Amino acid sequence: MNHSIHSADRATHLKIVVVALVAGIAVAGFGIAARTNADYSQTAQSAHVIKAGKPVVVTSAGTSEIR
Repeated sequence: MNHSIHSADRATHLKIVVVALVAGIAVAGFGIAARTNADYSQTAQSAHVIKAGKPVVVTSAGTSEIR
């Protein structure tokens, strides 16, 4: 038994290509399914505005001080 891909026969190369293709399709399908924005009715992207709170200073002691 030879463990080199260089000297493998045609069927082995075909098996490797098929497994790589199936794995690529699975990764792409998982990436598409994992999208958090599932609302396809909006064509434009919308930004959410976050208002800033009070300024906070973090000291070296790990406690925070509100000014």
